[in-house]
Amino acid sequence: MEKKVFRRKIYNQILKWKQESNGSTALMIQGARRIGKSTIVEEFAKKEYSSYIIIDFNKASTTVKSLFDDLMDMDFLFLQLQTIYHVILEKRKSVIIFDEVQKCPNARQAIKYLVQDGRYDYIETGSLISIKQNTKGITIPSEEEHIDMYPMDYEEFRWALGDTVSVPLIKTFYDKRMPLGAAHRNMQKDLRLYMLVGGMPQAVNEYILTNNLAKVDAVKRRIIKLYSDDFLKIDASGKLSKLFMAIPAQLSKNISRYYTHSVIGELENNTAAEMLINLEDSKTVLVSYHADDPNVGMSLVKDISRYKLFIADTGLFVTMVFWDKDFTENIIYQKLLVDKLEVNLGYIYENLVAQMLTAAGNKLFYYTFKKDEKHLYEIDFLLSRGNKICPIEVKSSGYKTHTSLDAFRTKYSARIKNSYLIYTKDLQIGDNELVYLPFYMTNMI
Repeated sequence: MEKKVFRRKIYNQILKWKQESNGSTALMIQGARRIGKSTIVEEFAKKEYSSYIIIDFNKASTTVKSLFDDLMDMDFLFLQLQTIYHVILEKRKSVIIFDEVQKCPNARQAIKYLVQDGRYDYIETGSLISIKQNTKGITIPSEEEHIDMYPMDYEEFRWALGDTVSVPLIKTFYDKRMPLGAAHRNMQKDLRLYMLVGGMPQAVNEYILTNNLAKVDAVKRRIIKLYSDDFLKIDASGKLSKLFMAIPAQLSKNISRYYTHSVIGELENNTAAEMLINLEDSKTVLVSYHADDPNVGMSLVKDISRYKLFIADTGLFVTMVFWDKDFTENIIYQKLLVDKLEVNLGYIYENLVAQMLTAAGNKLFYYTFKKDEKHLYEIDFLLSRGNKICPIEVKSSGYKTHTSLDAFRTKYSARIKNSYLIYTKDLQIGDNELVYLPFYMTNMI
């Protein structure tokens, strides 16, 4: 398959690190597999340095890996690397990339001394879950800055399709609190395409090359299988993989938390907590924690035993919903293309909102409070803005009633800055300044 390098926002973050660090730290880019870490780092090296060496520890020889066992002679180390990779390194003008650094723990440990040496810049990539599994017995370098990387967000997806105009225009309408009018239908259609294809670069590339959603689905299935196999390497019992694969089923039940026991049976608290940490660290999953007190310090009042799980890429989520069936039986593709998604599939939009809020830099929290003896009110997402909070309710249909949001706004009116109902229709301002926001404006809140 022809490989295309897509424009990514993380490029500017890496550039900022290079300019501000000036060699005083290394950069670690963490993220799930297949999101484009290696591609964007190599593209950055080509454009921003006079030369570079990229060491892919997935396939590096034993000879290369052994170079990092002894750092007494840095001159010898750099001479060997230049000879093996046929690259001339220039002082303060070259970068060495440790790709999939978790495969060579001693190379990561060496970062401390390589940075102190000061001749070159260093960028590392890896999956956090694998990094943690491979750091026992080594000293973690304090000379690292970290950036989390996620699948392509909606604007990056539009860039990939050659559209650099739509999202800035949407932002203008959002800032002015104006409806898009006749343009809304097309904007919503474009967003539905993003939901189907997703933000995994391989899937986006397949769509651009073939315009065939069946082939895109096949690419996504390979990625999901890769993730599932990765979890099996960490937990041979298969329970971690089952928790990952069951996320769509759990969301479809419209319950107020993820119930691990319904998927893998009862676990001891420390075992369940460790599995959640592994899922979160994999960056394949987004975790929304229950905030026990809805205020600006939600990280301080989160309940780590009550949470919802989302898939980090909605395109993968769409495929996982019908994982055990053929592409032709996945009605989501057919329904979303013609904007006829059934109410019982509305949880796909909730996953989309979770992904878009995360891509915009938000931590995910939700809130429930008692309605009566048997029922709870639930706020889908809570955001901190300054010294106030913003409650969000997600509605794929039936937007005229929003009982939970109304009850929350009454109970916590003094704490609220803005309230949002995210839905499929155009922007409007409702009663009591409730903002009805189309899904494609989610990341602008």
